[in-house]
Amino acid sequence: MKRTSFGSVLFLALVLIFLYLPIVVVVVYSFNDNPARIPLEFTGWTTRWYGELFAGKGGYADALILSLKVALWSVGLSVAVGTLGAVGMVQSALRTGKAAKADSLLESVAILPIMIPEIILGLAFMVIFDFLGLKGNTLRLVTAHTTFCIPYVFLSVKSRLVSMDTALFDAARDLGATQWRILGDITLPLCAPAIISGAFLAFAMSMDDFVISFFVYGVGEGTLPLKIYSSVKTGVSLRVNALCTLMILAVFLVVAFSQYMKALRQRKEALLARS
Repeated sequence: MKRTSFGSVLFLALVLIFLYLPIVVVVVYSFNDNPARIPLEFTGWTTRWYGELFAGKGGYADALILSLKVALWSVGLSVAVGTLGAVGMVQSALRTGKAAKADSLLESVAILPIMIPEIILGLAFMVIFDFLGLKGNTLRLVTAHTTFCIPYVFLSVKSRLVSMDTALFDAARDLGATQWRILGDITLPLCAPAIISGAFLAFAMSMDDFVISFFVYGVGEGTLPLKIYSSVKTGVSLRVNALCTLMILAVFLVVAFSQYMKALRQRKEALLARS
């Protein structure tokens, strides 16, 4: 049996500490009873910051609701556009037997928003929206976020489609299935994991975006990253730590639920294999 060296264990421990120690500090300080403008000293335990998180005029409720609304709309639109774009491109390549130059060019254009620096993309969006007279802050945010979320879904679905067995499509056509029937019964179900992973990544990118939202959003507190940035400029409120702790807990619950469903599915497949 191969033994793990002490150096490997030490290196792994240092990496884990480097990655997770800041998260632990954020969680611990969310219970700090220090009301100072920059609360570096831990003075005691309290849950007051959780109670004040969404209360009052300076709460984070409106910013969180706006961020969730923009993220959900952006994810829905990017999943629809990115999935259909990937399916169309791969189907075109399958019909011709090779990828056309137009498809390669279209793919390069599709992933361009994640290759351009955010500050340039945000400035470009601001100029375009102002030129078009687009005034609604939510509409501006959804349009901008959808643009840079589409590539994540597109690349995820396209990589899944390329690895699929083309004999499935040929067999369906031989059985008389139409193109829409193949899309609904074969393509989309097999691409569901890639679509879901792309959607989660797009959701995370939308919720986390600050630079583009800063240029696009007009008057007001804006999304959650904008609200946090504006509040940190006048002091480090421990309500931010409380909010981060709740978001970490939400991510942990989503991951735990995903692992539970995966284990449940594997158990069902094992039972079916035995029977």
